[in-house]
Amino acid sequence: MEKSQHPKGRSTIKTFLNGVRHQRYSWHGVDFMYHGDIKFNDFYRQYLETLLAVDESIQRVLDWVKEQGLEQNTVVVYMGDNGFSFGEHGLIDKRHAYEESMRVPLLCWAPGLVKPGTVVPQIVMNVDIAPTFLEMAGVTKPTTIQGQSFADLLRGKQVAWRDKVFYEYYWEASFPQTPTIFAIRTDRYKYIYNHGVWDINELYDLQNDPYEMNNLIRDTSLRKTGTALKKELFSWLEQTNGLQIPLKQPPGRIDHQFRNTY
Repeated sequence: MEKSQHPKGRSTIKTFLNGVRHQRYSWHGVDFMYHGDIKFNDFYRQYLETLLAVDESIQRVLDWVKEQGLEQNTVVVYMGDNGFSFGEHGLIDKRHAYEESMRVPLLCWAPGLVKPGTVVPQIVMNVDIAPTFLEMAGVTKPTTIQGQSFADLLRGKQVAWRDKVFYEYYWEASFPQTPTIFAIRTDRYKYIYNHGVWDINELYDLQNDPYEMNNLIRDTSLRKTGTALKKELFSWLEQTNGLQIPLKQPPGRIDHQFRNTY
């Protein structure tokens, strides 16, 4: 642990997770990623080569839309199914609550709807995609569908919107060094609860520390903020049955450092 200077001048205490250090030497770390089956530079290059084919296909779609004169009533959304780490916090892949994994890049091309350069600061989720498309198509959203349309946000309108998002990850035998993780993220703060490990939880000020390098869980001036976020997180987990943590029999003993044993 070491002290650092807070942007407003007060002294804070940096608290590092031992668990993250351990993860670096597991499948999730850049030092031993995927059991050492592939080198980082090779993996990164192959990843980008795969995305290049996707980018070229998207451009073909946009070119066709323009050739047909349909750009004023066409919406193209380009996104992934999850975020991905390439060395941030010393980690690889997803399955953690840091911004690199938790956030998903989303690009929207709609000349008849969205002004170029528009940035939507509100918290949009993948469950909002279907309601948005349905609204644009003039179809009423079924009550069984979660999420809400963000079409008005794309139009630049000020509408009532969510101010927080929740995160759940349940331990997997294939990634044994990454514990069950629960988190709550607002526009300003993120609280991460690391379940079942002898370590510490995390609180980040995303406004002053967007790369989540300074864990403020021991900053007494933010104790009320962190406590309130924890309470809200576990209330939500209880309401949504998130506390019913699943336990499955592993197919083989792959959840420790000695492979091919039982």
